[in-house]
Amino acid sequence: MNMENNESLKEYMLKEIEIIQDIIKRMAFNSFTIKGWALTLVVVSLLLKGTDKYQIWIAFIPLLVFWFLDAFFLRQERMYRKLYDWVINNRLKTEEHLFDIDAYRFKDEVQSIPRIMFSITLGWFYGSIAILIIIYVLILMITKGGC
Repeated sequence: MNMENNESLKEYMLKEIEIIQDIIKRMAFNSFTIKGWALTLVVVSLLLKGTDKYQIWIAFIPLLVFWFLDAFFLRQERMYRKLYDWVINNRLKTEEHLFDIDAYRFKDEVQSIPRIMFSITLGWFYGSIAILIIIYVLILMITKGGC
């Protein structure tokens, strides 16, 4: 490999790293935003329970949807971190996958969405919200004579 080719590969590597870092930042921001929306919609669904005694269980719908979405974006972020590592370790050696930012080639190297949903970080966050919803339902059942 000649010196000129190596210099151009360094430039490509720096640009690729910058693009991948921006994607990882967006994934982390998406996760943060999703957690905020999940809390907001769960609380709103609990406050707007209406007259139907089973309507309170609707709070689990946004909880589960946003829990899944958060796991999806966390999985995406992990795949892009694998891509980042690959670029760092291989770009100066090869032009293979040049500016290929499709991180799905690393999908088998990261956990599945269900496993990520029940990881320590997401499991504790969303699981604690689910437990609080159940406690809220039980308190309503006790104080109002059944749900």
